[in-house]
Amino acid sequence: MSFRIQPTPIARPNRCQLFGPGSNPKLFEKMAASAADVINLDLEDSVAPDDKATARANIIAAIKDVDWGKKTLSVRINGLDTPYWYRDVVELLEADTPRLDIIMIPKVGCAADIYAVDALVTAIETAKGRTKPVGFEVIIESAAGIAHVEEIAAASPRMQAMSLGAADFAASMGMQTTGIGGTQENYYMLHEGQKHWSDPWHWAQTAIVAACRTHGVLPVDGPFGDFSDDEGYRAQARRSATLGMVGKWAIHPKQIAVANEVFTPSEEAVAEAEEILAAMEKAKAEGAGATVYKGRLVDIASIKQAEVIVQQSKIIAS
Repeated sequence: MSFRIQPTPIARPNRCQLFGPGSNPKLFEKMAASAADVINLDLEDSVAPDDKATARANIIAAIKDVDWGKKTLSVRINGLDTPYWYRDVVELLEADTPRLDIIMIPKVGCAADIYAVDALVTAIETAKGRTKPVGFEVIIESAAGIAHVEEIAAASPRMQAMSLGAADFAASMGMQTTGIGGTQENYYMLHEGQKHWSDPWHWAQTAIVAACRTHGVLPVDGPFGDFSDDEGYRAQARRSATLGMVGKWAIHPKQIAVANEVFTPSEEAVAEAEEILAAMEKAKAEGAGATVYKGRLVDIASIKQAEVIVQQSKIIAS
């Protein structure tokens, strides 16, 4: 283990992030009543340019008026390459919106992007006397973003979560696909005449997980575009959970239940993890550094693996 201790991310449920456009306030109450852990009200891609100002006003009103319960409330601002983002930040934070938890910053390409937003947010918070600092979550959506992913994860103490935006990422990388996440028809290996499909997003997701875990940030899987394909969504969510991601976006309400199912440790998994911890405690009391559990060796590393599952379960239960 490095002398530098790996920091612990913020402890909150993040199994599912439900997105909805700020230009459609009729959805807000339904989103608040959903089973999603995080609500992302959107000012960016889902809002037409002529509707930006109205969407911003809708979201500010909803932050104040809608009962969001215990959900984490996030607003995705516009990209820093647009003329909209600074008004998004200024109006969101100069309004009476203490319920706002997070600002989502899209298309982040380097640490300087985070610095720019952080400087503006800090100035407004100081000027307005806001007592609860607003957190940041970011989307990696470009070749530059994935190339600088670790410096982005470390860019600000406000950083809480990071996601992969598959569509813009694919476009930036020049990938020959119009799919948003999931299996890609032409990304396969051929063995003895049989096709075997692999995951074209795997390497980028792994880079995000490593950067996030190094700097105490929650790694989150992004959107799955075909919301008619429940099993495809479930398969990608399971791959992401196995890699170490804590949750996934939902661009349609029907995806919420699947995300919550996949990213909630099963009773069997929690029970096994607790049994491993108990077995290691017994071994430790007997002066041993390892023991056998159900025919396999478990040791100090096994404790760390089991603790991840138990801790996830406790966070969700709370």
